[in-house]
Amino acid sequence: MRLEGWHIVIIVVLALVLFAAPKLPSMARSIGQSMRIFKSEVREMKKDGTSETASGEPPVEGKVVGHPEQNGKNGGDSDLPPSNRV
Repeated sequence: MRLEGWHIVIIVVLALVLFAAPKLPSMARSIGQSMRIFKSEVREMKKDGTSETASGEPPVEGKVVGHPEQNGKNGGDSDLPPSNRV
């Protein structure tokens, strides 16, 4: 008699049911919790990745062209909005 793949699967399942029956609910519970954590982490990673490029355009780098306190040097003409700080 030759053992095939499905024979071995049946033997392993029977051994688990006979010898590990008390531990099966806790193992299933821990696997379920692990799957929930994994799914939430994947969902969070997807959400973080799409929020940065929501418009589909690459981020734009900015540069400082002048300081609002330099209005006196230009005679008040500046591309920057007036400072509202006190």
